Parts: sequence; structure tokens; C-alpha cells
Amino acid sequence: MRLEGLHILLSYQCTYECDHCFVWGSPWQKGTLTFEQIEDILSQAKEAGVTSIYFEGGEPFLFYAILVKAVRTAADMGFSVGIVSNAYWANSVADAEEWLRPFAGRLADLTVSSDQFHCGECLGECPQNAMVAAKWMHIPTGMISIDQPEAAGESSVMYRGRAAKKLTERAANHPWGGFERCPHEDLREPGRVHLDPLGNIHICQGVVIGNLFETPLREICKNYDADVHPICGPLLAGGPVALVTEYNLPHESSYADACHLCYEARTMLRGRFPQYLKPDQMYGMMD
Repeated sequence: MRLEGLHILLSYQCTYECDHCFVWGSPWQKGTLTFEQIEDILSQAKEAGVTSIYFEGGEPFLFYAILVKAVRTAADMGFSVGIVSNAYWANSVADAEEWLRPFAGRLADLTVSSDQFHCGECLGECPQNAMVAAKWMHIPTGMISIDQPEAAGESSVMYRGRAAKKLTERAANHPWGGFERCPHEDLREPGRVHLDPLGNIHICQGVVIGNLFETPLREICKNYDADVHPICGPLLAGGPVALVTEYNLPHESSYADACHLCYEARTMLRGRFPQYLKPDQMYGMMD
């Protein structure tokens, strides 16, 4: 597996507890990387051929001093660096400038989340302030805006994580037998993966292919075989339907989308494949 991008979940902790969140982000979540761990991660990423690093969460700005130092270090190592944030910190454009000043000249992208889940409206004031300040400071910007379940647009909810528990009743359901492929992830050659604060490498949120605190990232990439992975193999063969039939799992007659069926199947399989379906944070199991 050739890897170009590494998305680092600096923390599972977040200022919000959005119903659509993949990773069950919450003020009550546990798990945050230290800077010493980040240094190790960046070194391993360089050795593995990674060229792009994103810091996200949770909400990475909650651990601002570590984020600043991590972005500076990654940029100095030659990585293209991005951040994904909900911009809770941008109470005014002037405030946003102060928060963003250490990142000027180092960030290739600042992506902010702004939608009714985060702000109660499509474009919230804090995300607007952050984007204005970033543009003044010549920091490229982007936006993630997820539609409500009743809308059927290009930015629709993917029903995994908290969304599988909180939002499916508001979604249109479809026969379970139609979900014969994974529509969102390239499970064989993903190009980019997510790394959580516990060292787990996720090829999709909650589907783990190794832990770089136990095995070097370069080795994880070299040894990854999607077809023999007990979760990715069936998904590649026939999507969430194959995951259900391979392990003879009970199921409903219909689901909101492929992610919904996959997430419910994975939840049932966690006891059988604990090293591949983790951590508890990704499945809403918070102390």
C-alpha cells in the first residue's frame, strides 16, 4: 500500500457533540497525542513516503500549543500541512488573526466545518471570521458543510459513528441487499489514512489496519493485504452485504446507506475482531 496522506486525530475531544460525527467527538471524550508522540509519528510518516499531513480531531485547536508546534515541525520537515477545525476560536476576525498568526506561511490548507450541526445555520459567524482572517493571511481555505438527513445532496450524512445512532430515523431507508460496495473508501489503495491518539491506523473510521506505536508505519503499509483483512476483504468482495453474509449476521430489511449497514455489522463483530474494530471511542463506548 502506497501512502501519501496521513490525517492525524490530535484528540477525540471536541467543543461540540454533533449528531453526524464519525468519531463520536465530544467534550467528554478521552485520548490526546503528546508532542513527543507527534514527533515520532512525523518521523515514521517521512520514512513511509507520506507527503501530506492533516491535523484534525475532535477539535485540534483545543490543544493549541501542541498544534502550533506540531504544524511548525511538520512544515519544517517538508510536509504539506493542513488543519480541519470547527473554528470555535474565531469570535471576531481580529481574534481569528491572532489564533492563525503562527500558521501563516506554514499551512497549505485550513478547512473549517460550518453547517447546521455545528452552528445552527449553514454558515456560522465563527467559520466566516476564520476564513476571512485566513485569506487576509494568505492561508488557503476550504469548508466542510454536511446537509441535514432530509436533504439528498452531494454533502449528505454518512451514517457511521454517532450518525448511525442519532440520525437514521430522519433518513430515507433503502433495501439492505443493494449495498454491495463501499462507496466512500478505497480499501485496497486508500492513498491516505487516519491516525488516532492511541496510534491506531484507520483505513475507515473504526476499521484498523495496525498501530504505529507497536509496528512502524512503513511496515504496516508494506504488509497490508486488503483481501485477507477480516473486514476489508468482505467489503471489497461485495460491500456491507458481503460483510453481513460472510459472518451470518442478523440484519434489518433496510438501512439509511451503505455506511449504516457496515457500521451496524462492525458493531456486532467487535467481540470477534477486537484488534481490527477499535477503539471504544469510535464506537461510542465512553467512560
